[in-house]
Amino acid sequence: MARTIAVSGSASGIGESLAGLLRDQGDTVIGVDLKDAEVCADLAGPEGRARAVAEVLDLSGGTLDAVVASAGVSAFTDLTVKVNFFGATALLDGLRPALARAERPRAAVVGSISGTQPVDDAVVRACLDGDEPAALEAAARVVEAGAGNKLYPSSKSALAQWLRRVCVTPGWAGAGIPLNAIAPGVVRTPMSAPLFEDERMFKAMNDAVPMPLNGYADAEVIAGALRWLISPANSHMTGQIIYIDGGAEPTLRGPETF
Repeated sequence: MARTIAVSGSASGIGESLAGLLRDQGDTVIGVDLKDAEVCADLAGPEGRARAVAEVLDLSGGTLDAVVASAGVSAFTDLTVKVNFFGATALLDGLRPALARAERPRAAVVGSISGTQPVDDAVVRACLDGDEPAALEAAARVVEAGAGNKLYPSSKSALAQWLRRVCVTPGWAGAGIPLNAIAPGVVRTPMSAPLFEDERMFKAMNDAVPMPLNGYADAEVIAGALRWLISPANSHMTGQIIYIDGGAEPTLRGPETF
């Protein structure tokens, strides 16, 4: 049976690959992105988030079978916190009532192996408190200190913790909506392309994310896993962070963490 699914970040990378897989199997995809999507909106701010939710609801008729928050950026600025955490959570919260109207609703986010790496505690704490002004103030301090590279892992760590907090609440599990995350390692996408082109960054990337199983992944690999997570077959898994990282997570954290 064809389903109606909203996918943010649908114009490139993992989101584009997922949208293609879903359309190929006959689903209706409502893509959300800055351009080249059914809904063109900027998830970096409240106005764009509200527009995205309103237009998706209008196009879907108020009922969605699944939502995937895939949009993300990796800038060493507060934009990363705006989009990766507040943009993703606002989209999921705003579309949750539409999911609850579906017979077998599903939801997923795109996290990252970087969420296991060093973070800025103040940024993460403010995100989890839902205090965007405080999170952006904390992010500005991180940038001023020359540690902007911590903002991406901070945003993804906060997103994973938010997911595990809300997934078992009445609004999600109580409404029959599984909510899970895929945490990729290094994926070949337009966002990661600069890392492959800079020798210094390439070495740093390999050191930070060792992938002994088959190396770097293509976006289609991650999209395939997301497709299963939001399928009707996934009836009982919720709150899980699924690492698709070529073995990076067990390599870095060891067998004691599971």
